[in-house]
Amino acid sequence: ADQDFTVIGIHTPEFEREKKRENVVKKIEEFELHHPVMMDNDKAYWHALRNRYWPAYYIVDKKGNIRDAFIGETHEGDRRAKKIENIIAKLLKE
Repeated sequence: ADQDFTVIGIHTPEFEREKKRENVVKKIEEFELHHPVMMDNDKAYWHALRNRYWPAYYIVDKKGNIRDAFIGETHEGDRRAKKIENIIAKLLKE
């Protein structure tokens, strides 16, 4: 919270039920997410990034450049999460 850092979730639905805002809100509450989540029902953002995977993580710097991307689930403390944290720490120093 004391860093100049923002997490933004982008929800691109795979199934029709996932296009309903109330269903997404329930999942946000269930997983206790505290960051904004954009709904990408028309897959415009998905296509703009040429994404093909659920989930995918993009690290974007303050100039809007994608600095790294990760595909697949990530869990706190695992090797990928630690790599992501290191990249973010490096970017915060820039």
